[in-house]
Amino acid sequence: MRISTTQYFNMGVQAMNDQQNTLAQLYQQLSSGVSLATPSDNPLGAAQAVQLSAQGATLSQYSANQNTALSSLQAEDSTLGSVSTVLTNINTLLVRAGDGSLSDSNRSALATQLQGLRSQLVTLGNATDAQGNYLFGGFQNTSAPFSTSATGAVVYTGDAGNRTMQVAGTRDISTADNGASVFQSVATVGTSSIPSGNPANTGTGVIGAVSTTNAASATNSHTFSIAFSSATTYTVTDQSTNPVTVSAPTPFTAGSAISLGNGQSVAITGAPAAGDAFTVKPAAQAGTDVFATIDSVVKALQTPVTGTASSANLQNALTTGMAQLGNTRNNVITVQASVGGREQEIQALQAVTQTNSLQTQSNLADLTTTNLTTIVSQYTMTQNALQAAQEGFAKIQNMSLFDYLN
Repeated sequence: MRISTTQYFNMGVQAMNDQQNTLAQLYQQLSSGVSLATPSDNPLGAAQAVQLSAQGATLSQYSANQNTALSSLQAEDSTLGSVSTVLTNINTLLVRAGDGSLSDSNRSALATQLQGLRSQLVTLGNATDAQGNYLFGGFQNTSAPFSTSATGAVVYTGDAGNRTMQVAGTRDISTADNGASVFQSVATVGTSSIPSGNPANTGTGVIGAVSTTNAASATNSHTFSIAFSSATTYTVTDQSTNPVTVSAPTPFTAGSAISLGNGQSVAITGAPAAGDAFTVKPAAQAGTDVFATIDSVVKALQTPVTGTASSANLQNALTTGMAQLGNTRNNVITVQASVGGREQEIQALQAVTQTNSLQTQSNLADLTTTNLTTIVSQYTMTQNALQAAQEGFAKIQNMSLFDYLN
């Protein structure tokens, strides 16, 4: 096959043009620092770069979500710590209120302090996070969840929702706990049954704290009544769906344990009168609203003590209040422990997300960023090849058969 002079010249010029284009592209990569400016530069690499860019954006969003969630949980953690401190202060006041030497005015002053601490709890219940969202409002996070009604009672106006945020590909985490679960609930474990005395009692009997003798007993979730048919005889009844008499009329000994089914016992001191009654209820049924508990104790402290019977009723009210507040404090500690666990999980996820983000950025940079060593080498080689081609083409085009004819 013959190749004409024109074809040969065209081939040489085309080869040199291609090399010049290659040099231009290499120079562009050197000057811009970008090796993948258009998909045509590297179609496969461009597709991978799109995937890496999307992955990087997703990881960036997860990182932002993690920061927001952690900030909210840290705010809740701090607030719950303050709530626990207030509850401890309230318990201290209730212990002091049990001092029989206090006068009505002394107890009234303690009631005033309790009202101040209740106000602190309301303020803490309406705490907000860094974004201004109410921590304990559930999904109603734009309005204060706790308010005071016309009767002076604290009312929860939030809902039972728990806000969540996606902090990883397959992980949504709760960023806050609603106020009902913190201030109006008790934990499922670690709670104590609530003892109480009938405010209409006329004797001096004072019920003590409930002791658990068998934590696995099914009757621990039942309500028990202790009724005195006389000053020296009582009957225990299990007030379940079908009331059952736990013990027939039994002689009463002040301070001795009274068995409640086969799981709990309680002692009553003093001298109950005929017709007096006492009750032991499971924590979840005895009233779990901490604000209502404080209001009940305040009312008891503001009631004048006019005799031994009213003094016993006050002691029973204090016993009930301290047991309920103890369960509330246990619940707050349980919630706070859960918050701490979520904080640790997010911090662990932050480390993983940061590592993945750095790796993604590195992989994307490998695809799109100019490798100076490689590009400079390619540029030099192409430039040398072009120069050689130009010199060779110049010599060949000057060759002619007439140069060899004499």
